Amino acid sequence: MQIFDLKPVLDRLYAEFNYPESAADPIHTVRRYAASEDREVVAFVAASLAFGRVASVLQSIERVLAIMGPRPADYVRAFEPRRDAAAFAGVVHRWTRAPDLVALLWVMRQMIDRAGSIERFFLEGHEASGENVARALDSFSTRALKLDLKSAYGRVPKRPGVCYFFPRPSAGSGCKRLNLFLRWMVRRDALDLGVWSRVAPSQLIVPLDTHVIRVGRCLRLTRYTSPGWRMAVDITASLRRLDPDDPVKYDFALCHIGMMNACGFNRAEADSNCGGPPDAHCPLRGLCRPRVRTPRPSRRPSARR
Repeated sequence: MQIFDLKPVLDRLYAEFNYPESAADPIHTVRRYAASEDREVVAFVAASLAFGRVASVLQSIERVLAIMGPRPADYVRAFEPRRDAAAFAGVVHRWTRAPDLVALLWVMRQMIDRAGSIERFFLEGHEASGENVARALDSFSTRALKLDLKSAYGRVPKRPGVCYFFPRPSAGSGCKRLNLFLRWMVRRDALDLGVWSRVAPSQLIVPLDTHVIRVGRCLRLTRYTSPGWRMAVDITASLRRLDPDDPVKYDFALCHIGMMNACGFNRAEADSNCGGPPDAHCPLRGLCRPRVRTPRPSRRPSARR
């Protein structure tokens, strides 16, 4: 199978998923807000918490947004850790604790104070002529973690939890949540919001989660077996051959096919054709070639991890 054999199928799947509410996803929480400044702030919070099961992710996002109130951008611009930290007591998302959320909001406020918006803070390290956003993400995360953390933590831990929100490609991270945030902000279609205007969709990298890894390997979109930045770039390079200007447009469909078990990958009675039981409705039937694996019991769908 050649890569271009995938294009009609992936274009069809993109069109089928490209409408609001096509699948449960944190982006729908962001879409509730009309103002671009609110969407940027809510999107950063939502993407930062987008790890774990869908229901848990959405619940955690809603808890934070309830504290922030109807104008999240105004809340962040006025955020003071000592005054406002108590409102987050007891808010936990997996290993993320209340002080980490306070630190995240405090870092966001400092970005906005310094540059005017998260976009402008990001653009300080972005090269418009760059092949992708790798250097910009490295710069973004490095500069973010050099901002004041003491006001949020008091005594800053050796490895504060807020670091989890600011990974770097140069350290090998796939930077899934940051790439997800960029997809929402940069692309514009029925799902993605297109709030930002100075980063090209062609420079984006696919948000690498367990579902994209699984489907991407089955479709031979990558030669790598270990998750990380190299795999994310490799999958994106394959998708760029199908759409040089907007390779990441396929991400939502690929992710949610995996989340919904639409291809039957995790079902016990696997056949040799598509990794699942014979299923005439499999959207990738005849195209994917999963490696041999030991079948395991199916699990409930999980969110992007």
